[in-house]
Amino acid sequence: MSTDRPTLAATKRDVLGKRVASLRRAGQLPAVVFGHSVPSQPLSLDSHEFELLQRRIGQNVLVDLSVDGKKPTPVLVQGVQRDPVYRRMLHVDLFAVRMTEELTVDVPLAMVGESYAVDKLGGTLLHILESLKVKALPDRLPQSIEVQIDGLVDFEATVHVRDLTIPPEVTLLTDLDEIVARVQQPRIEEEPVVAAEEELAEGEAAEGEAAEGEAPTGEAESAES
Repeated sequence: MSTDRPTLAATKRDVLGKRVASLRRAGQLPAVVFGHSVPSQPLSLDSHEFELLQRRIGQNVLVDLSVDGKKPTPVLVQGVQRDPVYRRMLHVDLFAVRMTEELTVDVPLAMVGESYAVDKLGGTLLHILESLKVKALPDRLPQSIEVQIDGLVDFEATVHVRDLTIPPEVTLLTDLDEIVARVQQPRIEEEPVVAAEEELAEGEAAEGEAAEGEAPTGEAESAES
């Protein structure tokens, strides 16, 4: 049965270990698929095609994986390993799902709207939580959950998990009382005290010099008398 899900073609991979470097040089991307009804299987993907797929889809999006042209299996892209310096993709983990079994995943939060405390009072928006943990069937997993920040009108206001709108087919696992976002008031820089201290020191020095200048006068007066 055809679906509207994006597709991904792969081939079985026999090259393992350090030898996979030769695959990368040839434009292939090492991967592995594992999960329900699918034994762990090393695969090879087309690097360019997977890069294009990554740009089109968001987190928690199901993809139909076809290995060697066989019947597609719904999978989630569970992880992409990248070179820490050049950010090139090195390896991909694909998780095969069972469509009738719920999954527990992290869903990213997306800030929406404008905060008066940020725009007019100069505050800084703090993202206390970056994601929520939820449970849902694979085809009901949200890609993101919106956080309305219009209510952040001062530095006391906060958005809690309980304030968010969660799709009815999704079970929220994150504590309802956790804070999602708030606004931090701008820091007030104290006036530098160095200049004042220097002026005080100069004043004391001047007084000392004046006192030293008066002593000879006193002595001269005593001598005259």
